[in-house]
Amino acid sequence: MHAVTAGIGTLTDRIRAAVGAQGVVTAPQDIEPYLVDWRRRYHGASPLVVRPANTAEVAAVVKICAETRTPIVPQGGNTGMCGGSVPDTSGTQIVLSLTRMNRIREIDPANNTLTVEAGCVLANLQQAADEIDRLFPLSLGAEGSCQIGGNLSTNAGGVAVLRYGNARELVLGLEVVLPDGSILNGLRGLRKDNTGYDLKHLFVGAEGTLGIVTAAVVKLFPKPKARATVFAAIADPAAAVTLLNTLRAGCGDRVTGFELIARHCLDVLFRHIPKFADPLRERHDWYVLAELTDTLASYDLNGVLEQALAGAMEQGLVHDAVVAASEAQANTLWAMREEIPEAQRMEAIGVKHDISVPVSRVPEFIDTATAALQRKYPGVRVVAFGHIGDGNIHYNLFHPPGSDAAAFIARTPEIYALTGEIIDRLGGSISAEHGIGQLKVGDLRHHKSAVELDLMRRIKRALDPHGIMNPGKVLD
Repeated sequence: MHAVTAGIGTLTDRIRAAVGAQGVVTAPQDIEPYLVDWRRRYHGASPLVVRPANTAEVAAVVKICAETRTPIVPQGGNTGMCGGSVPDTSGTQIVLSLTRMNRIREIDPANNTLTVEAGCVLANLQQAADEIDRLFPLSLGAEGSCQIGGNLSTNAGGVAVLRYGNARELVLGLEVVLPDGSILNGLRGLRKDNTGYDLKHLFVGAEGTLGIVTAAVVKLFPKPKARATVFAAIADPAAAVTLLNTLRAGCGDRVTGFELIARHCLDVLFRHIPKFADPLRERHDWYVLAELTDTLASYDLNGVLEQALAGAMEQGLVHDAVVAASEAQANTLWAMREEIPEAQRMEAIGVKHDISVPVSRVPEFIDTATAALQRKYPGVRVVAFGHIGDGNIHYNLFHPPGSDAAAFIARTPEIYALTGEIIDRLGGSISAEHGIGQLKVGDLRHHKSAVELDLMRRIKRALDPHGIMNPGKVLD
């Protein structure tokens, strides 16, 4: 039996002494919000939520938990899609929330870096960069509530990966509390540091299973001064891939975002969030939302974009399009894209996929998987959208109309097996940016080689020999 159940009073007293009364949450009604994931698919149990105010307090709590073998579930904004930030139902795991650790420690404009604590909300970090005329390019739908520590722990992607890369490419240094309570201080703003193993990359994408990220040094970029946004109707995903290459040939690396959106996504969006309206007069099966940016305000981005679009229309790649005439219209188009997950959540609990394949094979995946699923589950509703520019598609499924939703969700393992075989055949991944969490922990063994899994387990055992860090996530 874990010490958290055998001596919860003693454990709580020790932790309260380490973090103060304001850092401990024990009332069941106050703990409840920490126990449910954003999709409300997972509902765990915990006797205690700890909210440290600084790294030293995190280290003190982890040291106590290491001594008592108490499992810890690190939690940021709790906006994840795979249940990685909520405890299991055993009641033996405590939640460690980084919410109070939300300071920006240092801004270095000359080095184009910002040092920030893990609990800083992503939108606040973006604002801090904006105030010094810089850009922090990580951008995703949950940016108003997700926290940078969670973003790094899941190697978050978002809509600007095409130009700036995933979270892994945006971090230069990390501060991490290790499973024994020691502190790895790697907060160096260096772009070149060839002194052995680059340890920070162990913790980016590890989902809190190897340690708790408490602070980071992140890269800043020149702030774009010009922007052009287009919403275009296309024939199919294959046309989207060709259009992407056409825009990149005509506009260079100014292509910052390139999103694929199926018509089903808009139907769900308009049904549940009626403030949005169809940007085009006629219905089409597929659309792309693309954005160009430039750091020169004088550059005629709209002119370059419209010229490239004219050529695409002549080739038959684009059937209709609207170029945003104002900043407000561009923001509305992107808000539509970002609200698709929320609209889907309002529609029903679905079977979610966060897949990646080579960009060239995205159309093949969508066509092959959709045909296979329609054969096995006639009437299944496929709602596909995402970052086709980097090969990442959110390929989500809703139960056929008139069927039992719970029964369909219960078939998730066999659905994952079917789509997983196609993903593997196309050289893809079952998780592009959402992580593994507890949702896909049982599937990972079918998609990683024995050598890869063995190496991951060896690293886990070396850093966390007692298995107290976010148990049951990533590795089973």
